[in-house]
Amino acid sequence: MPLALARDPEVRLRDVAERCGITERTVRAIVADLEAGGYLTRTRGTDGRRNRHRIDISSPFRHPADAGHEIGGPLALLAPGADTAPSGGTEPPAADGPVRGR
Repeated sequence: MPLALARDPEVRLRDVAERCGITERTVRAIVADLEAGGYLTRTRGTDGRRNRHRIDISSPFRHPADAGHEIGGPLALLAPGADTAPSGGTEPPAADGPVRGR
């Protein structure tokens, strides 16, 4: 689902739900979770109606097995040229450091 947002930052969440085969309510919950975790920011689009989603490529994966790796690597492979942005200088946690998220 984040890949759909990276490929088209102004996509409607209804369309993401359709593409992913899940409900719009589930997509909204996932987006809210990603936003709360600092993985994505949501701003008002240029037309004033749609939201624009930007994924922070410097965010680390949450699972301990992936500690120290940023989400930008896989996104760059799967969605080259996607609308993503680094967080602005935050370092990912060390492999033996605390894990973000749940």
